[in-house]
Amino acid sequence: MEARQWKLARRSLPYGERTLVMGVLNVTPDSFSDGGHFFSFDQAIAHAEQMIGEGAHIIDIGGESTRPGSEFVSIDEELRRVIPIIEILAAKASVPISIDTTKAPVARAALEAGAEIVNDISALRFDPLLADEVVRANAGLVLMHSRGTPKTMQQLPPVADIISEVIDGLRESVTVAQQHGVATESIAIDPGIGFGKTVEQNVELIAKLNQLVHEFAEFPIMIGTSRKSFIGKLLDGAPADQRLSGTIASTVASVMNGAHIVRVHDVKAAVEAMRIADAIRTVF
Repeated sequence: MEARQWKLARRSLPYGERTLVMGVLNVTPDSFSDGGHFFSFDQAIAHAEQMIGEGAHIIDIGGESTRPGSEFVSIDEELRRVIPIIEILAAKASVPISIDTTKAPVARAALEAGAEIVNDISALRFDPLLADEVVRANAGLVLMHSRGTPKTMQQLPPVADIISEVIDGLRESVTVAQQHGVATESIAIDPGIGFGKTVEQNVELIAKLNQLVHEFAEFPIMIGTSRKSFIGKLLDGAPADQRLSGTIASTVASVMNGAHIVRVHDVKAAVEAMRIADAIRTVF
């Protein structure tokens, strides 16, 4: 299987032959699975370094919780949380840094501080000008499908056909990104597991991920199932810190169905699982 290249601000990451592992670093007091754990500066840096040591190919830093029911934080507060950490890690880390934000001013500051990817859970719905900051820095851009806002997404009535909904929504977002000048080779796609979808729809998206791979053949596909509530529900109410086995199962299934990047909290377990999955997957 030939490796392709995802173009970032200062490098390109090969994908296809091996699955890329994106390690999650939430510097928030209220994220659903690790809120408050890495809220202090020293803890955040140490955890990022640990994930890099465990084999993470990307570190994704977020300063605003997107758990169901969460409120937006101010631009100033988000900047205060993430920029000092990005500056330190970008200067010393061997892997690219991603900023998980929906706000153009935060994206700009993060990219100026050394981030190379913007991971937008709204896929430019909340702030289309974010795309201009990506273009300015020649950065990578992750477009993730979501419905509503984090505050409202779990109250929305389910859509009838989730595969079509995700494909249509992401097509619109890709068009917006390209209209702003984002290069095709800089875009990655994420179906947005958990963001306004039912348990059954999350499972369906993983089971039918090959349809998205086909529809968006020119883009790497990212999947983020780590510790999410649908896993807890499938495991008889397991809390967030007891969803590792379910996370690994869902990421392996996703990779076997065509995902190129997995976004995870538990890097060591994911790296080892992806090594086995890639060995099996690349035989065909």
